Amino acid sequence: MATTISPLAPKEYATLPPIAGVKLATAEAGIRYKNRTDVLLATFDKGTTVAGVFTKSKCPSAPVEWCRDNLKGGKVRALVVNSGNANAFTGKNGRDSTKLTASIASKSVGCKASEIFLASTGVIGEPLDATKFNRVMDGLVAGGKSDLWQEAAKAIMTTDTFPKVATATAKLGDATVTINGIAKGAGMIAPDMATMLSFIFTDAPLSASALQGLLSSGVEDTFNAVTIDGDTSTSDTLLAFATGAAAEYGAPAIARANDRRLVAFRKAFQAVLANLAEQVARDGEGARKLVEIIVEGAKTKRSARKIAMSIANSPLVKTAIAGEDANWGRVVMAVGKAGEPADRDKLSIWFGDTRVAHRGARDPDYDEKQVSAYMKNPEVTLRVGLGLGPGRDRVMTCDLTKAYVEINGDYRS
Repeated sequence: MATTISPLAPKEYATLPPIAGVKLATAEAGIRYKNRTDVLLATFDKGTTVAGVFTKSKCPSAPVEWCRDNLKGGKVRALVVNSGNANAFTGKNGRDSTKLTASIASKSVGCKASEIFLASTGVIGEPLDATKFNRVMDGLVAGGKSDLWQEAAKAIMTTDTFPKVATATAKLGDATVTINGIAKGAGMIAPDMATMLSFIFTDAPLSASALQGLLSSGVEDTFNAVTIDGDTSTSDTLLAFATGAAAEYGAPAIARANDRRLVAFRKAFQAVLANLAEQVARDGEGARKLVEIIVEGAKTKRSARKIAMSIANSPLVKTAIAGEDANWGRVVMAVGKAGEPADRDKLSIWFGDTRVAHRGARDPDYDEKQVSAYMKNPEVTLRVGLGLGPGRDRVMTCDLTKAYVEINGDYRS
């Protein structure tokens, strides 16, 4: 856990209200470090539904496989998250650790092991001693409270410099329902769902199918549109939980994600995902600048996304931004290597509101002093116009600084 907070951190953190049917608790289990909160337990009332999206890595962690299997049941009673150890690439030991963790939690909570969901983050390849959960689980269950959102977000941090939280409300029928979210992520971030650990909680009465539909579509332009370093983790997990408690005060039960009554809820749900995703970009390891990349005029949205990601993941583009250098030649390079339709002689590039290149050449009105001043801002927008079609997309990233190398060079030290 970093000690120096990112200069891009929010000036104020949202205050998350309680959500009926959810209790939270944290503890120090000594997973990797002593005297550090490293376990989060969230417990849920009976009837809570669950949905999830996970890493597409071909080397997923044991907890990811555990969650994928249990997601079929659609019900959840508890979530156990640990930091300090990813329980990934740990073979039979890893699978046994997930079973033991779920067994310990299910006995303390009083439910089936299949109703326990797990997530782990930290070092890859080191065995996880699940017996350490034995020391704290009963206390976590007994000590659960409804207002520990900040503590929960802090418990799952690794190289993060600040806890990531977001909240929103929406009308659903005659009721106002709440959506809370927490996330962790600062490095090994690239969109392949879910690009970090994140957990979304609501009191809306949604079926598992409806919740899954909202989540699967919601990630595409939020968490899947964020990249820090182009590396997709083995542990990426995004889970959403719906307790249904709002049914008691007028919220209708929703069975399908395309239900027209979900219009306001979907917008609020998407806003929470987008808020958390941007916070991940703001906390990129060593980051000093938040970077928005917009690609317009592509053949398709998919093509625009690939070009935007080519720019966002280019070390040369990111280091130029870190050096406050409006090196648009590197943007041209990243567009050209993306493997998508592009025409050099139709290409235009903007840094902020200043067009620096147009129709395959430097813009004749380009003023280097003006752009250099813009590049000193903590938030920078690069816009590319391809002039080929209606495709448009937007992704978020950050600059690449010497601190990123230092953080990752010292990660296991």
